[in-house]
Amino acid sequence: MKALTAEQLTQTAEERSIDEKRKSAIKGAFFSEFIDMFDIYLPVVVLSPVLFFFQPPHLSAGMETILASLVFITTLLGRPIGALLFGMVADRVGRRMASIWSVTGFGVVTLLIALLPGYQSIGIGSYWLLVLLRFIDGIFLGGGYTGAMPLAIEYSKKEQRGFVGGLIIAGFPAAYVTINLVAMLMFAFFPLNGVNSPYAQWGWRIPFVIGAALAGVLALYYVHKVSESEIWKSETGEKRAKTDTPLLELFSGKSARSLVQVLLLMTGFWLTQNIITIFLPTGLLVHTLHLSGFQLTSTLLLSYFVLFFSYIGAGMLGQKIGRRRFFAIVGPLIATVGSALLYVLGNVRGLSLPAIMLTVCVLAVLVTSPWGVIVTYINERFATDVRATGFGVGFSLSVIVPSFYAFYMNWLGAFMPLSVTPVVLLSIGGLIGMIGALMGPETKDVDF
Repeated sequence: MKALTAEQLTQTAEERSIDEKRKSAIKGAFFSEFIDMFDIYLPVVVLSPVLFFFQPPHLSAGMETILASLVFITTLLGRPIGALLFGMVADRVGRRMASIWSVTGFGVVTLLIALLPGYQSIGIGSYWLLVLLRFIDGIFLGGGYTGAMPLAIEYSKKEQRGFVGGLIIAGFPAAYVTINLVAMLMFAFFPLNGVNSPYAQWGWRIPFVIGAALAGVLALYYVHKVSESEIWKSETGEKRAKTDTPLLELFSGKSARSLVQVLLLMTGFWLTQNIITIFLPTGLLVHTLHLSGFQLTSTLLLSYFVLFFSYIGAGMLGQKIGRRRFFAIVGPLIATVGSALLYVLGNVRGLSLPAIMLTVCVLAVLVTSPWGVIVTYINERFATDVRATGFGVGFSLSVIVPSFYAFYMNWLGAFMPLSVTPVVLLSIGGLIGMIGALMGPETKDVDF
């Protein structure tokens, strides 16, 4: 057996070093998505039952709805701002630093929310502090996409980028399952019965403290374990010295055309995503099919468990057949098969619980499958010097228009039965996503 030369030994050591950096970056991106989604769903799952803790008593139903929606809308509005700000940081200062700052930021804000006093202590100021902190939280959460994900994709081997993108986004269903299990434990150990009950006073705070602690651990992981993107360091050094801001490049020339295409693609798939992840649980499973709390939780936990694996599978399929082709095929399938399944759930009476659970799982896998491909695709659509900004803005800004889906359903309700309106919107979203994909090139063979 021949001994390795000094040059070969050096090359082998460098390959091991790059491999370790690659694994650390991919792990960091997965857990960043996991903790990000954990934080986003905290108000939805944990805080919704106790929003009265922050509000005046004896509010009308309409005012309760408005105040509750503000807690979630403000986070939504903060995300595009964070994507823009931290995207520029990631492109100018580095992906690693953007990740550290954003994770640290939403960890601190999440902890501050856990420490908030209620209406009984400081009056309506308690509610407005909650809204303000959720807005700031949204800024840091939006920034979380711009550092960790481009960093991981840039470290990935070209033939593995599809798998890595699917794995990263699989952190979303993993987080959803985890936070629901945590919430179930909190409800089991801390009864909720009025503003002075154990859950209302401090039980809801524990998941927020957990979220803050997870963010702190992730920040330390990036500080000690994750290295800056080699591609970013090698390819953008000269451009950073010549370019005022990545934002100027993003909104001009080829990058601007890429951004418009990505925004259209993402608008379509955000619309289909919102129908499945927001409207389906409450608007359909609870109000139309009248599932009990246990039946609803069981159905959602099963579907999100399946989604963890289907996102990874979608990413690998997109790698094999092409990401553009994947979107072009799945978009029409969502508009036809997905819409038909949604129509069955909303309009066919007498479905058994197993039939409902199976239909929800199939529907969720089909409609949300583009998300297993999206992370990789958007990163491949932008040059290195604007990749983080382009990814962050394209991913987060596109969520705004689809988020008003409830208003579109009401408008469509003037022309058709209300039960059919989500089916129409799902079909429209799938077609918009397909058109957005066809406007862009294939990217699976793009070299960074």
